[in-house]
Amino acid sequence: MFSQASKYAIKSVIYVWTKSLEDRKVGAKEIGAEIEAPEAFTAKILQQLVRAKIIGSQKGPNGGFYADESHSKITLKDVVRAIDGDHLFSGCGLGLPKCSEKNPCPLHFEIVKVRKGIDSMLTTKSIRLLAVEVIKGETQLTDLTGSVES
Repeated sequence: MFSQASKYAIKSVIYVWTKSLEDRKVGAKEIGAEIEAPEAFTAKILQQLVRAKIIGSQKGPNGGFYADESHSKITLKDVVRAIDGDHLFSGCGLGLPKCSEKNPCPLHFEIVKVRKGIDSMLTTKSIRLLAVEVIKGETQLTDLTGSVES
């Protein structure tokens, strides 16, 4: 459903929040290792997230990536938009230029239903709450079975 970059971005932001709730900043190397993503790709994604104000970044010996109250209302939808843009949430599913309620493509009304579900899923819980679930062990960011995630 999401691009690989968005998957890494979502995992990265949740991981940054887990560490920020412990009052700790983290580097790209640690984040990449924890979410099982290439360090260089992770660093590029993190910079996009900082530019979009999804997370913060501080340089220096006590620096790293962090999240704080200014990021507490950020949703997964904001993360996906920052990385992939709006194409998941708008436009014709078949790529027609003039698809609308009045001039629908064959998939229009089904795609509208699916998008409403996706929108709800991506906006219902804050990323901070998702991080708390990870900290409590209710959910996980990596595959604990040892098999490679696709």
